[in-house]
Amino acid sequence: MKKKTIGTVWLAGCSGCHMSLLDIDERMLEVLKLADIVKSPIVDGKEFPEVDIALVEGAVGSEEHLDEILHIRAKAKIVVSFGDCAVSGNVSSMRNYLKTQEVLARSYEEAESNDSKQIPNAAEILSLSHRVHPLHEVVDIDYYIPGCPPSADTIFYVLNELLNDRVPDLAVIGGPKHG
Repeated sequence: MKKKTIGTVWLAGCSGCHMSLLDIDERMLEVLKLADIVKSPIVDGKEFPEVDIALVEGAVGSEEHLDEILHIRAKAKIVVSFGDCAVSGNVSSMRNYLKTQEVLARSYEEAESNDSKQIPNAAEILSLSHRVHPLHEVVDIDYYIPGCPPSADTIFYVLNELLNDRVPDLAVIGGPKHG
């Protein structure tokens, strides 16, 4: 049996979903028997290649994110909305109630942790979109893994099902049914 390929990426998110992916611990060896991880923040691939399964964490919060998710959707056979920011916008979408300039001012000029107290020029930061979108608002999604972050058990279950050519049913493990 030919190994499948997996790519992971995070957009407007905190990387918590990727931390939960790492929390599958030794079960990662079972995943790696069936698939190669060819793109991930923990793998040094530059461009998102063609993959069988794409796990996408985070919402679409910038023009760069939009370009990236469109590219991923074109390159992936299966796209999984990975975590609540990807599924619903979650915390990332809280800025939808503010103007972009207010968000930039709070982040760069008013933030206690920022010594420069000035908004970087446009070339130094992402071009924020006026609204944060969950993934399904901009591309077709095949499966959803909810949670903030999703549990390692849920992530492993979904990956194992997909890698074995089965349709994951989160109701089997006590979660909502998505698909």
